[in-house]
Amino acid sequence: MLSFTTSLLKFGDKGEKTSWTYIDIPVGISQTLNPDTRTAYRVKGQLDRYVLRAVALLPMGEGSFIMPINAEMRRAIRKEAGATVTVQLERDEGPLPLSPDLLDCLADAPEAQTYFNTLTKGHQLYFSNWIEEAKTTATKASRIAKAVQGLAMGLDYGAMIRYHKHQNRER
Repeated sequence: MLSFTTSLLKFGDKGEKTSWTYIDIPVGISQTLNPDTRTAYRVKGQLDRYVLRAVALLPMGEGSFIMPINAEMRRAIRKEAGATVTVQLERDEGPLPLSPDLLDCLADAPEAQTYFNTLTKGHQLYFSNWIEEAKTTATKASRIAKAVQGLAMGLDYGAMIRYHKHQNRER
C-alpha cells in the first residue's frame, strides 16, 4: 500500500466539478498504482482512519489524477478544504457490490430480475448506486420500487428515470 500526506483542496468555478473537495494524487503514486493509465480506476485504502473501498481516481490530464472527497468522507475524518490528510492507497480490483436491498426485491419480481440480469455490470450499477445514494429510508424504498417497476417494463436506467419524471409531471 502506498502512503502519502496531502491537503484537501476545493475547486472554484470548474464546470461540473465546481465546489468539489478533492486531493491531488501525485503522478509517481498514480503511475505506481496503475502504470501508463489515463482513464479512471478504483482504489482502496484509508483517508486518515476512514476506510476507502471502490473509490475512483479521476484523470485530470497529463497523467495527473484526483480523488474526490465526498461529504461522507469529510464528516468521517472531520476535515474540510485546507486540512492535511494521510492517505494510503492500492488498486481495488474487486467486484463492485450491488445493492443487497435491490437484489432482495428483484428475487420477488422474476420479470424484473430476468431483465436486470441481461444488463451489463455497469448498467446494473447505475440502478444500484442510485438506490444506495438515497439519504433516507423512504427515498431508498421509493427508488427500489421505481427500479423494480422499470426493470419489469424492460427499461434501462435512463429510460426508467425519464418514465418516472414523466409520470410525476402528469400528477
